Amino acid sequence: MDGRERRNIKAGTKVAILAHQDVRSGNLTHGVVKEVIGDESFHLKGIECKLKTGQVGRVKMIKI
Repeated sequence: MDGRERRNIKAGTKVAILAHQDVRSGNLTHGVVKEVIGDESFHLKGIECKLKTGQVGRVKMIKI
């Protein structure tokens, strides 16, 4: 699934995000989506969301 499309991401989805503080290092953070923050239906760098841990970032990978 593509993390750039909003329709693929819902609360409870397991994802890997690129958190704002990790943009330079490229480290991905794994977790479960609490809420989708971005308003757009598609974003080239990934849809912005908040994890249950409170971290915010763009979805790079959706886990199945």
